[in-house]
Amino acid sequence: MKRFFRSLFSLSVLAVASALPAAESVPEGFTFVRSVGDVTEYRMPVNDLNVLLLEDHSAPVLTFMVTYRVGSRNEVPGTTGATHLLEHLMFKGSKNFHPSDGRGFDTMMDKVGGINNATTWLDRTNYYENLPSDHLELAVRLEADRMRNLILREEDRQMEMTVVRNEFERDENDPSSALDKEVNAAAIMAHPYHHPTIGWRSDIEKVSIAKLREFYDTYYWPNNATITVIGDFQPDAALRLIRQYFGEIPRSPEPIPVVYTEEPPQSGPRRVVLKRPGEVGVVQIAYKVPHARHADHPALEVLAAILSEGKTSRLYRALIDANLAISADAAKGFFHDDTLFNLSSMLAPGTTHQQVEQALIAEVEKVKQQGVDAAEVERSINKLLASIAYQRDGSFAQAGQINETIAVGDWTLYYKLLDQLKAVTVADVNRVAKAYLNEDQSTTGWFIPQQEKPGQAQISPRSEPAVVVAPPGPVVEYSSNNYASVAPDPAKAVAAVLRGPYYYRDPQFGAPVMTSGQAGPLAQRDVRGASVGGGTGAGSGSESALVAPRVSRRNVGGIDVLTLKTSIQDVVTLRGVIAAGDVFNPPDNPALADLTAGMLDKGTVARDQFAVAEALEQVGAVVNFGTDSHTLNFSAKFLRKDLPLVLSLLAEQLRTPRFDPEEFAKLKKQMAGRYLRAMENTDFRAQRAFERIVFPEGHPNRAPAHEEYLAAIESTTLEQVKAFHAAHYGPTGVHLVAVGDVDDAALNTALRSVFAGWTGGRPIPLAEKAPALTASRVEKVNMPGKTSVSLVIGQPSGLRYADPDYQALNLGTAVLGSGFFSARLLDIIRNREGLTYGIVASLSSDTYADGTWAIRATFAPELLDKGIESTLRELRRFSNDGLTPEELATFKVTLTGSYKVALSTTNGLAGALLNAVLRGYGPEWVDDYPRRIQALTASEVNRAIKRTVNPEKMVTVLAGTIPAGAAK
Repeated sequence: MKRFFRSLFSLSVLAVASALPAAESVPEGFTFVRSVGDVTEYRMPVNDLNVLLLEDHSAPVLTFMVTYRVGSRNEVPGTTGATHLLEHLMFKGSKNFHPSDGRGFDTMMDKVGGINNATTWLDRTNYYENLPSDHLELAVRLEADRMRNLILREEDRQMEMTVVRNEFERDENDPSSALDKEVNAAAIMAHPYHHPTIGWRSDIEKVSIAKLREFYDTYYWPNNATITVIGDFQPDAALRLIRQYFGEIPRSPEPIPVVYTEEPPQSGPRRVVLKRPGEVGVVQIAYKVPHARHADHPALEVLAAILSEGKTSRLYRALIDANLAISADAAKGFFHDDTLFNLSSMLAPGTTHQQVEQALIAEVEKVKQQGVDAAEVERSINKLLASIAYQRDGSFAQAGQINETIAVGDWTLYYKLLDQLKAVTVADVNRVAKAYLNEDQSTTGWFIPQQEKPGQAQISPRSEPAVVVAPPGPVVEYSSNNYASVAPDPAKAVAAVLRGPYYYRDPQFGAPVMTSGQAGPLAQRDVRGASVGGGTGAGSGSESALVAPRVSRRNVGGIDVLTLKTSIQDVVTLRGVIAAGDVFNPPDNPALADLTAGMLDKGTVARDQFAVAEALEQVGAVVNFGTDSHTLNFSAKFLRKDLPLVLSLLAEQLRTPRFDPEEFAKLKKQMAGRYLRAMENTDFRAQRAFERIVFPEGHPNRAPAHEEYLAAIESTTLEQVKAFHAAHYGPTGVHLVAVGDVDDAALNTALRSVFAGWTGGRPIPLAEKAPALTASRVEKVNMPGKTSVSLVIGQPSGLRYADPDYQALNLGTAVLGSGFFSARLLDIIRNREGLTYGIVASLSSDTYADGTWAIRATFAPELLDKGIESTLRELRRFSNDGLTPEELATFKVTLTGSYKVALSTTNGLAGALLNAVLRGYGPEWVDDYPRRIQALTASEVNRAIKRTVNPEKMVTVLAGTIPAGAAK
């Protein structure tokens, strides 16, 4: 097998396991357990607390994480969802840190620019802080205090219950997530994996505070926890702090309960059918498979990759390329106990559930009867290893992976799994396919969308219309339309998120998002949002901490190139844009830029799409494309040695797409299906309606009507796509950023070679500003069968990012509604009033044109009016009274500190640099931004708020199942 992970994974686990260190080198109060790879494990004998340490001084940040070995696996009927609800209550106050005295957990963390959160999953609950490394002690104190000093109050349970219920309702809005719960519950009958992690609705609503305290007193003890510290710290100092604050906590007075329920044998196939309003059908098949520590787990992971990872995968060829589906996925659960191997697929328009189910089963039978080949196995292993490497970019990413290995019962799998994957053979894959993918051990589920037309006949599993369309499914990034399936399938990405852990807060809230594009409702905050902008943190003045002096910028073959070498070994992150977005569409065709982008990964003149995919997947490289209002966005992740290959393939895709008529016909059908899937999402529908109201015809940020976009997909010709490509794809206006283990000389040589003679392209045109609104307006988008309503309240901002008032308004908006819990909207409307899971305010869509100022939230239908009332109250207070000097001072530290954390990854650095140049600045903006924020005064911020935000001239959009009379 090809071994291409030189410095990352060249040593075997056995070779790096350390001998017991000298007694004097073990810090007082701890016992050395073992060292594997770069991780050292200690135990505190006084209470059996486990500690894992991994030093990395490449950035002045660290991650502190506490993993409790308790999840929904430890729940029974009546307490389902208790672990997750308790996770929320862990933020409501402890003995020494309580919101009532201004020392709430979130407030303390926000003051130092830290990003904190918690997640609950089947086998574990984890709490973490990503923060500047000089504030480690604060994280240790906070986590130690709430381990045993939590204040559990009934009034907090009542408030947080409605928040969790809204989270449950948002989840239920998605057909894939709803079907997954049904399949999981049917497949697993006795074992507690039967229950969804978030719990059943009645348990969420009715579990008592006494039960939650009992749960807390049973599982929240040092001997049921592991602390992981990764990043910029000194081990002795970290262990001293852990001993100081955790050392006085005793081990549990009773043994931690053991889960002993075993799933009984399944003796025949099972089926479930879910019927709800929708547009896109879904088929899911789940097979019983063993746990993550089992010897067969690596082979099953490789089998899942063979089936669904990349274009060379079997399900892509059999379903997506055959236009039977818009997505096809295979995944093996990584859990403590026996779990499921899931196949899932979303139907393409015109396809029946029966066709897709038969296609999925046929591919399984081919593997079982004919086996896989050596090339497939090698390619899939390479993809898996590369994916793992990419996912270890930064201290939090590493801590997150270690967290999951702790949960399954062996943290050393963080390293051992790499060698186990490398050792998988063709025989192993063939054996596990035959052993586990059997009909008698399967559960099949169908989501059958019910059309919203009155009087329409119900659809049965075996009698379907020729065309099955579904309501709008979530598009994860609103910075990219992605309907062309040129980036990883958005529907697939959403499904992965929905089936993952449940977070205390949306993981995007509060965390700077490093992408170049526009914000989306709740799914992603805008890159021009207040927490994004350059800098290395408040008070950082050392030259070595600055980014710009380490950036090399030059013009190579007409392309603006920026590179930054970091300490990460082997991995390179590449980001770039071409001026070829929606702004260049002709007035009568809003889909042309998307269709053109969609053809980029459908083959080149020199190779078909599968040859391109095979070349990339063989080395584990990833290349993605996507469009937004102004640009085609491209990105790549690869190993240093593969730079010539990746740039060669990228250049072929950008310069010489194949434009195959058959592939174009497939693309059009896929794009239509993905757009219909997007229309199922209430956030998406609310945002699109908002854009159509606040921007006039011809404005680049105005969304097309749904029927107009779908009609344009259908009517566009391949000749039009070729003409668009010829007119707009060229080096003019191209920016490319590469960060990581970058060799500048090799990059320059490759770029000159692969882009030699490339000409053309056009600059991005200036747009007329949208007129200010003259009156308020309410728009309702009724979507039957939705359990949560999305809300947008906003107006045109009249500002571009470079305008004089922008930074002042951006800072003020962050105080109102950034994702930090000390921001007003989350603090008041979620934390104090318990009305929503998520509410944010942001400026967006303003890099190249004037954008919007808006508040976005979700509410349960029965809380909608109260939610709107509270939101408008806070909006008026914000506009009339502005901010206090104290709020402003606190958030200056919060925002600059959080940005310091965001710059600790190659993706964060690449995004910050790309955003800076797209906004018309140079790399120096990354360092200048915090200083500009620090220089703003309260009078400047409040003046900008007064000039821009007018509560009496706002557009209000509601999308979902809206109660009669709501928002009159």
